[in-house]
Amino acid sequence: MDYQLIEYLSEFITPERNDLFDRVLDQRTRYLTIVLENIFQPQNASAAMRSVDCFGLQDAHVIENSNTFEVDREVAMGATKWLNVKTYSKKDDNSLDAIRALRDNGYRIVATTPHEGDTNLEDFDLRKGKAAFFFGTELTGISDVVKNEADEFLKIPMHGFTESFNISVSAAVILHHLTWKLRNDPEIDWHLTKEERAAIKLEWLRRSIKSSGLIEEKYQARQKEEMEKK
Repeated sequence: MDYQLIEYLSEFITPERNDLFDRVLDQRTRYLTIVLENIFQPQNASAAMRSVDCFGLQDAHVIENSNTFEVDREVAMGATKWLNVKTYSKKDDNSLDAIRALRDNGYRIVATTPHEGDTNLEDFDLRKGKAAFFFGTELTGISDVVKNEADEFLKIPMHGFTESFNISVSAAVILHHLTWKLRNDPEIDWHLTKEERAAIKLEWLRRSIKSSGLIEEKYQARQKEEMEKK
């Protein structure tokens, strides 16, 4: 990681914005992530992305089986600009592809649906390790693939006549509760690593600075000249 480049690009934003980047990075985590499976309503998916950013998660995953993910800019309020969004759309079974990729990165696969043997939100054990929460389509919920592959099932306790919240509300409720627990548990190391912080900040700087590519080219040329002089 070129930390000097980060320092150099930081000079092209205001000190206040640079401080904001650092404060947000202090609270960012990859310990939790969400997975949206085949969502067809842009408002719901975009609202969920907004919650991901607001509650301090850095990553979100989108599975496109028969529906394409589209951002509703008025709902998302620019949230996806600050997130790492991974899309799975190239395989015959994109849900299984996402599950395998997340498992390879140490995540538990958690299906958010009522199920025999499921866990109430309040009882979810964060100390067991990183967790990826799957949310399914508005009409049919998560797929059978996710149900069959899930390590755990999570539900939000309800006390009314309706059986469930919509996807964006469910994501917000779950993330609010679990990120609060996470940040108040001294036994869990949920912070980003130094390298992760640097990589994310570099990307934020690139997205924030006009003509950042040209600025980087000048920086690289200057670095090359200095190396040649040595």
